[in-house]
Amino acid sequence: MAVEIAVETPLQDDVRALVAELNAALLELTPPEHCYHLTVEQMAGKDTTVFIARDNGLAVGCGALKRHDGAVGEVKRMYTRPSHRGRKIGAEIVGRVEALARQEGLRRLVLETGDRHPAAWTVYERAGFSRCGPVLDYPDSEWSVFYEKSLA
Repeated sequence: MAVEIAVETPLQDDVRALVAELNAALLELTPPEHCYHLTVEQMAGKDTTVFIARDNGLAVGCGALKRHDGAVGEVKRMYTRPSHRGRKIGAEIVGRVEALARQEGLRRLVLETGDRHPAAWTVYERAGFSRCGPVLDYPDSEWSVFYEKSLA
């Protein structure tokens, strides 16, 4: 059975566990003061839509669209379990985020990722994102890499 991706609430035990895995993975590569995690509760806010990838019912990947003023959307909480990497799940989630952003009339997508995440950079660059300077209210840091994509 193929991996299925759908909008879901993050307030589910298996999604909480997936997000905890994501947080642990990020903290292995980036100091805590330079990790900008949304909590599961923040992910459940009205300004955020969460996509969950499931393989036979098991949550194996996630990503979210967080809306900001100025018709800007932010790609957040992107993660695929190591057991499912290389199957284009991240690319599919980014595609879903972009499609929703376009449907809602957002004009620009932005994101912050770590400086030690080359696999993530590949996903974003293949999706048409370009590196840029700091976005939103993120500080300029050696630990961060920023991307943007115009939807206009």
